[in-house]
Order: sequence, then structure tokens, then C-alpha cells
Amino acid sequence: MAVEQHPRNLGFSATYNFRDVGGYPGLDGRTVRWRRLFRADALHRLGEQDTAAFAALGVKTVIDLRRPHEIEKFGRVAERYGLDYRNLVLEHVDWEEVGHPEETVHERWLADRYLNFAEDGRAAILASLRVIADPAQAPVIVHCMAGKDRTGTVCALTLALLGVSDEDIAADYALTTDAMAPLTAHLLEKHPSAVLGKQHMWNSPPAAMRMFLDDLRALHGSIDGYTREIGLTDAEIASMRAHLLE
Repeated sequence: MAVEQHPRNLGFSATYNFRDVGGYPGLDGRTVRWRRLFRADALHRLGEQDTAAFAALGVKTVIDLRRPHEIEKFGRVAERYGLDYRNLVLEHVDWEEVGHPEETVHERWLADRYLNFAEDGRAAILASLRVIADPAQAPVIVHCMAGKDRTGTVCALTLALLGVSDEDIAADYALTTDAMAPLTAHLLEKHPSAVLGKQHMWNSPPAAMRMFLDDLRALHGSIDGYTREIGLTDAEIASMRAHLLE
């Protein structure tokens, strides 16, 4: 259970899922630092009226996990903010190509998508974790389109490395559900093809994240083991823990 020293949800004019991942209990009785790591939906909608509040966060680095065609279609965080912008494309099987029959266990379907991220998206996951582990890059924002799946996977792995419990990781992931109603309403108005016929892609049941973490451990021994297998070093894990835990 997190202690709320700061507002977790950061409401800007047209972002729907922008929040801080601080405050969760981690390793050795320490707590994840606030205002060091944020997760968000796409940042191209940040408006002029958001400039002062956004700048006050002191963000240095943005990790954008989207594919180039998504950025070309929707845009990216404004260059006027002067941020270190990293487009670390998380490769994965297109969800539209994966069936979702009526008898499908929905949580299982989502967990399988996240397992695919963990395999096909290894390069982007490793690069993202390395940025997050570097104190010189903080504060960092990780985002994709909705801030739910690709972002949720990277943040879940980060929190697991920090010793946050599966229950708290799943609860953090599930907070996205409340953000989906206004976001899907926005997309239905502006980009209906992103939503229609894809409603099963838009919720975030906590059981899906717990399944994913269990499966990753079954396949790789531990979350630490998976991240080491993809190339994260002990020194990088120690650096992440040193600057993101207090």
C-alpha cells in the first residue's frame, strides 16, 4: 500500500493517464521515490496551458515506446520543453492479428500480450530500464499511446526490480482503468478507428498483471533473472535501486 505524499494522478488539459509511480513500499523497508518516474499516455496533447505545471515536474527524459507510424500520425511531446526524447520502439505482435473469442479468459489474453512484449520487445525494454536506472536522466516519463500496456510492462518490471509487491504493481496497473473512459471518449471523437471493435484492449484487470509476473518468473526464474538475461547488469540494477528508493 502506497503512502500518498504527492498527488499520484497529474491532470493536464488533455492527458488522461499521467501519473507518478512513487510511494510504493520496496526493498529493505525503503519506499519508491516520488517525482522521479512517471508513466503516461501520449504527450502530444500537452497544451500551452500545461507548460508551467509540466515544467515544474523537472522532467529531463521522455521514453516514447510507440512505433514510428504512431508518432507520425499523432505527434510527440513538444520540442519546446527541451527534453531528452528517446523513441525506444517496443516491438510486438499486432494485437489486431490476435483473436479474442468469446470463451477467452480475458486476463490470460492480456498476460500473453505482455509476455510477447517481454520477448519481442527485449531491446526497447533493456534500453528503457537502462535510462530509468541512470540518475542523471531522472526524472523520467515512460509513455506509449494509452499508457497502459507497453508502458505498464516497463513500469511493472521497474517496480519489481525495486522490490514492490505484485499486489501493489497490479494495483498501480489497474489505476489505468479509470483513465480509459475519458481517453476512449476522446479517441471515439477524434480517432474512432483506434477504439471501435477493440474494446477488449482497453481495460486493465489486476489479475492480468499478476499472471504476467508469475509467467515471467516461471520462464526466467525471477524478474531480476529476466532483466539480467536481456542484458541489464548488476551495477545498473544497483543504480536503479540507489536513486529510486529512499
